[in-house]
Amino acid sequence: MSQHDLLRLLESLRSADGLELVREVAERLLQELIEAETTAKIGAEWGEHTDTRTTWRNGHREKTVTTQAGDLELAIPKLRSGSFFPSLLERRRRIDQALYAVIMEAYVHGVSTRSVDDLVKALGSDTGISKSEVSRICAELDAFRTRPLDHIRFPYLFLDATYVKARVDHRIVSQAVVIATGVTQDGGREVVGVMVGDSETEVFWTQFLRHLRERGLSGVRLVVSDSHSGLVKAIRKVMLGAAWQRCRVHFVRNVFAAIPKGSAEMVAATIRTVFAQPTADAVRTQLDTVADMLGRQFPKVREMLLEAKEDLTAFADFPHQHWKKIQSTNPLERLNREIKRRIDVVQVFPNPAAVLRLATAVLAELHDEWIAFPRRYLSNESMDALYPDTPTVLPATSND
Repeated sequence: MSQHDLLRLLESLRSADGLELVREVAERLLQELIEAETTAKIGAEWGEHTDTRTTWRNGHREKTVTTQAGDLELAIPKLRSGSFFPSLLERRRRIDQALYAVIMEAYVHGVSTRSVDDLVKALGSDTGISKSEVSRICAELDAFRTRPLDHIRFPYLFLDATYVKARVDHRIVSQAVVIATGVTQDGGREVVGVMVGDSETEVFWTQFLRHLRERGLSGVRLVVSDSHSGLVKAIRKVMLGAAWQRCRVHFVRNVFAAIPKGSAEMVAATIRTVFAQPTADAVRTQLDTVADMLGRQFPKVREMLLEAKEDLTAFADFPHQHWKKIQSTNPLERLNREIKRRIDVVQVFPNPAAVLRLATAVLAELHDEWIAFPRRYLSNESMDALYPDTPTVLPATSND
């Protein structure tokens, strides 16, 4: 940036204030970076004659970029030959697209103007979106949600649910957003499914799990979830051949409901010793020891531990390197937080379809991050122990 440009920028910043100041700085900085990237691509500055030049600039095209600072009006250089799009400017993300789609739904279904305006401000944008673009966005999200899962096996499957509010038949009701993620046989992670329904009933969970199976989900060795009765029954019915691990975090929360608040820290610390043992036999022996120890003061806790013993310690039958990451549904916490963060902006959705659209968009973004930056959740070598011989595929879904 030249001295003249710096002085001009300084003068413009002096006359701005608040968010407008931030917006102008961001806009100017991005424009300078775009010009620098253009120079690098064509091998020459404006009007410069060099042996490295590959083409010439041919004007600009305007582009509005939505940011938290507001709408930035940028000029994208055009080239006489070839094409150019700045690497810094990602195409509008699915999450933002889905939120705009929710806005369109809100207008159609008569949500108050105040609610819609608040959502627009939260997005940091005053630009709209066409109905045709909404249709295209919805089609992309549907494709992600229904994509085949038969490209690889998923030995570990994590299931969880969160709740949102939506309008159904002119009433505001609670809707369950159920999520499934899987660890692949090479140690990576994928979002494998999402569905929205009235409640976490056995019928609903069964429908969801069968949908995963119909899309090709196979090779499941362990399903990790909380102990919601409808969910557990659905797992037993649909995920034949897979063990079930009861989430240790949810279990401890259940224990807290049966003891005085002042004893919670001591009881939780004692239960944690079960999961810190070096071998499967030691894990199960320690659970018995802890149950007897706590049972002297809290008989109900002893009963809960012994009743849940098989399901709380299912993880111990798998490779030791995996234990810490398959004892609970904690891997889904980030996904639930991201969905909740977007939900807090909308508060009440115009319909269940809008809930599903937003949840799918959030999960698709996180899924893309896992695929684009493949940091192994579990090492490839440790995963080999799960399939030592020939491939094993889950049997066909039962019809009962």
